[in-house]
Amino acid sequence: MPDRADAGPDLSAGAAGALTTLVRVTAADPAVARLADRDPRVPPEQLVAELVPPPRFSAVRFDGYVPDPAQPTQAQAVEGLSAFGRGVLAARGGAGGGGLLGRLLGRRGEVQSPGRYLDGGFGVGKTHLLSSLFHQVATEGGRPAAYGTFVEYTNLVGALGFRPAVQALAGNALVCIDEFELDDPGDTVLMSRLMRELVDAGVRLAATSNTLPDALGEGRFAAQDFQREIQALASQFDVLRVDGEDYRHRGLPAAPAPLDDRAVTAAAAAGPGATLDDFGELLAHLARVHPSRYGAMVTDVAAVCLRGVSTVADDVVGLRLVVLADRLYDRDIPVVASGVPFDRVFTERLLTGGYRKKYLRAVSRLSALARDGAARAG
Repeated sequence: MPDRADAGPDLSAGAAGALTTLVRVTAADPAVARLADRDPRVPPEQLVAELVPPPRFSAVRFDGYVPDPAQPTQAQAVEGLSAFGRGVLAARGGAGGGGLLGRLLGRRGEVQSPGRYLDGGFGVGKTHLLSSLFHQVATEGGRPAAYGTFVEYTNLVGALGFRPAVQALAGNALVCIDEFELDDPGDTVLMSRLMRELVDAGVRLAATSNTLPDALGEGRFAAQDFQREIQALASQFDVLRVDGEDYRHRGLPAAPAPLDDRAVTAAAAAGPGATLDDFGELLAHLARVHPSRYGAMVTDVAAVCLRGVSTVADDVVGLRLVVLADRLYDRDIPVVASGVPFDRVFTERLLTGGYRKKYLRAVSRLSALARDGAARAG
């Protein structure tokens, strides 16, 4: 499998038994750490333990989501998803509520879908809602649940093997899958089989994506050749549409103007926990660290400072940057940067290609983090 943003993890010798470690090399400026010197190793059991909402969404709840009155689907999504959560909590027997028969039949005997699928553009609050569902079931309801991105689940299967991964997840009442996207046929078959097995075990599913479930994979591979698998995925969900504009830019300016190199270097030295990297060197380093370990790579980082941000024209490089942007955003880590602004970090070809929704999400998130970084530098 090629080295992509959603490829399986790098299971090098000794990785499975060790605690997460960071290998550091002397930086050009020894007073400031570099992400390019970090090469974390994450054992598979830690991947399972970390299937919870990221720090940015650790305290969100449904009542903290403010629907836009001009977008009625937002209020409908809150009610529909919270009702689904109440159903998970009310279910009896088995991991997810009475096994197959109990899952399929509601209180009045009507057929019920085992999953809910939040479809909408980036920045409309889908991750907030999915995290709220997790907390409703697990934090407040006391039922076992798992939460991870699509990439994290494919990494888990690669780390544990398919059958152990099913066993690790089947004890949950609910499995939440954020940023659901299919970029190759292998992932299509893998996730279709995984979700069928979880549903058969009585697990309820909830997912978010920028693409309707029966359109997953369009523009990236010959989706028509795998239509049966895609339709099998779609059949697991009732779709809840979430319309609206990107909340990260409501009433806010576009990506902030970059600083100069001296200001970025000064910002890195000004506060503890900041890292300082040249953008090109960091991109080269990302090629040597599997994307499943990017989260561990930014553990304990207070701010990421980047000199010389330049436009990315290659999908392989761009998808790695997308994963890093997601992990930085999950952890609410501000970014201080020089070079091109983040709304110009991807070429027009990338922004109009098959992965455009991923790139647009990354632009949105990096721009938000850059505004935080500009405030920190100021």
